[in-house]
Amino acid sequence: MSAVVHPGPEGKSAIARMAAVAGAVRGFAASSGQATIACAIVAFVLLAGIASFGAFVLDTHLTAFDPLKMNIVARLQPPSAEHWMGTDKIGRDMLARVLAGSWISLTVSLAVLLVASIVGTAIGLIAGYVGGLVDEVLMRVTDLFLAFPALILAAAIAASFGGGMIPTTIALAAVFWPWYARLIRSRILSLKEQEFVAAARAMGASPARIVFVTLLPMVWPLVIVQATTDVGFVILAASGLSFLGLGAQPPTPEWGALIFDSLTHQPTAWWLAVFPGGAIALVAIGFNLLGDSLRDHLDPALGAAEAGV
Repeated sequence: MSAVVHPGPEGKSAIARMAAVAGAVRGFAASSGQATIACAIVAFVLLAGIASFGAFVLDTHLTAFDPLKMNIVARLQPPSAEHWMGTDKIGRDMLARVLAGSWISLTVSLAVLLVASIVGTAIGLIAGYVGGLVDEVLMRVTDLFLAFPALILAAAIAASFGGGMIPTTIALAAVFWPWYARLIRSRILSLKEQEFVAAARAMGASPARIVFVTLLPMVWPLVIVQATTDVGFVILAASGLSFLGLGAQPPTPEWGALIFDSLTHQPTAWWLAVFPGGAIALVAIGFNLLGDSLRDHLDPALGAAEAGV
């Protein structure tokens, strides 16, 4: 007779935390119709991205067709029962390629926003709290990046590194971090005059402790909401650079590169652009709805103010 193994205190604590997180997610998803739609779209996109990444790691594919294998006999076939999204100019299945490109677009977006949010938040915290000459210098550098049109600046940076996904990530991070710096600085300017900051100073807390222990936890909801909303914009920008030939290089099935490849066959082979473009639109809509819902959930007063209530 086998013995029943019961989880220890640490295991029970971990299970309780996971249950609490799951409950919070369910509560958020059910909080409004917009949140429900946003969570459904984002969950679908994330599952597709995780599955496609797993297929890439295991050197397999999610559909009956290899997204990189050519089949000239089946070139430029419209959507059908065999090829749900049709085939491209060298016979590759478009459904397989759109799915395979999902993890690439999501990974680039995650990397860009991780770098941009960390750099921008750190600069915004320091500039807002220290003030004076430090604030002036950091904000002038921020304004220098904001002075250029975002896509032109990103294209120039990506081109200077020779193009590709890593230069694209660097270029877009350089474009997006100033917005986080401005956002966090404005919030810190109002927070640092509050009584709890004065009390922390009176108790002997160092400036570093006040900034990163006292103030940082109070601005993280802003960062999360902004990053969630920016996912769609980053994917659009990355697709734009790929469309210009500066992002993903053939035969990488990145969504923007797929649209670029379709140009010579428009408008007859409409499916070559419609389905990758639809994937980009779906992700942008889903994450924008999620960002709006998170803003209303984490800061109801802000959401009400923007709604004019």
